[in-house]
Amino acid sequence: MSKLPIQSYAFLFLLFSPIACYQQNSTKGTALPHEVIHLNKVQKNTSSFKSFLGINGFEWDFFKDNQSDVDLNKVKIMQSFGGFRHYMDWERIESEKGKYTFNPTHSGGFNYDKVYQICKENNIDVLTCLKNCPPWLVNTYPENQRDVDNVPAPYGLNRSDPASYLQQARAAFQFTARYGSNKNIDSSLVSVYRRQRWHSDLVNQVKIGLGYVNYIECDNERDKDWKGPKGHQNPEEYAANLSAFYDGHRGKLGKNAGVKTADPSMKVVMAGLASPDPKYVIRMINWCKKNRGYHADGSVNLCFDVINYHFYASDATPAHDERTVGKAPELSLAGKVADDFVTMSKKYAKNTEVWVTESGYDINPKSPQRAIQIKGKSALITQADWMLRSSFLYARHGLKKSFFYMLDDVNVNDATPYASSGFADGKKKRPVADYFTQVKQLIGSYSYEQTIKKDPIIDIYKTGDKKMYVLYIPDEKGRKAIYEFNSGDSKTIKIHLLVPGSDRMKTETIAVPSGKIKLRITETPIFVEIC
Repeated sequence: MSKLPIQSYAFLFLLFSPIACYQQNSTKGTALPHEVIHLNKVQKNTSSFKSFLGINGFEWDFFKDNQSDVDLNKVKIMQSFGGFRHYMDWERIESEKGKYTFNPTHSGGFNYDKVYQICKENNIDVLTCLKNCPPWLVNTYPENQRDVDNVPAPYGLNRSDPASYLQQARAAFQFTARYGSNKNIDSSLVSVYRRQRWHSDLVNQVKIGLGYVNYIECDNERDKDWKGPKGHQNPEEYAANLSAFYDGHRGKLGKNAGVKTADPSMKVVMAGLASPDPKYVIRMINWCKKNRGYHADGSVNLCFDVINYHFYASDATPAHDERTVGKAPELSLAGKVADDFVTMSKKYAKNTEVWVTESGYDINPKSPQRAIQIKGKSALITQADWMLRSSFLYARHGLKKSFFYMLDDVNVNDATPYASSGFADGKKKRPVADYFTQVKQLIGSYSYEQTIKKDPIIDIYKTGDKKMYVLYIPDEKGRKAIYEFNSGDSKTIKIHLLVPGSDRMKTETIAVPSGKIKLRITETPIFVEIC
């Protein structure tokens, strides 16, 4: 199959199903709460900042049009990011029931070994999102109910029973056995489909413990109520599904079912919630109490290692679905939603990590999720500012990772939400990808420490004895300000400025004999390093 039909089908599917998220609702005329920032509160055990520079994408984002040769220009674009959330259709690795293929995949002909090897070599964390029902499972449904977004259990089975999700749990086992880090797996449990599709076709080979992937996500947006009963799972049903996926429901589904059965070190990420409501997760936790019990230390035996939600910042409030435009992250509900999930995790889930795996802004001028032009600043630059500032916001609020939607547009000329939110236009990076590249190089290894001022925002990032100050105005009006920066005992600073269209920042070394200097601050972040 040629690449274009694969991409076109997948993009169309994503637009109208798992990625076309139910978005936080809005009421015209209702003021949005601004971000609440706690000053001078030092955070410990924070993630390196590159963890907040993740991207959503597909396997073809690494290959030339023939789907087999690596495209070095595409790889260079991928190097802009600290993480890759891989939308992986279940069909790719199991196009026929019980017959697993990885290199090449018998659906699409992709080399997954190479995709993940490239990420490993470039220090890009992989989160594989195993999603969508394969055709052989879809076909168990009545003809008028067949949809890849259906609940991943054969038609007619009890959705509240973990055993109903056995086939997905087995696929997760095979994937984890190959790409996880555990080499001590009974090889008789690991299989690939060795049949060639045609003469001279590459034959799949069993591989164990390649160590390429550390995180796997059980499907995408299982709270998708817009798909009706056949596609929506309530929290208890999804918890049952996830329990099978996690460890074969505590080992009850056999030696070849579940992620942890194959590799206890692989982290299982719950499906990102389209409607970011912590109550959904609380109900999942309650299911675990009843059906999985407790650990020896008294904590709940959860069926996930990471709590995950999606959020697209707009002029939305929780009342009505009438959003009209994207909003700067600090002027949206982004901070409150992050706080709600982190608070819930501390109270109910023993401080389990919280991630946001979809955020973004469109550049189409008619999209209700668009980044706006601000005075002389184009929508492309606003998109870059807001995406980067979203990363800083998520770090401030205690999340551990963030991923953005997505590498390529679905269709830049389409005003549908999320259709024009890409970081690249073909093989050319947009300013947002330039910004991510530059910031990853500068402070990718730094971690958020604290915020010392709200307006302008001044965040401090630290690695070892080094500190970096991030300064910007949290607004969307083109505001500017002069701020007197105190360099302490240091008489020299470096100012790092973002440069659209470049892989490198502009850096200026400035003498500060008095220990104070007046800086011009705008809505685009600048970075100050004390020498």
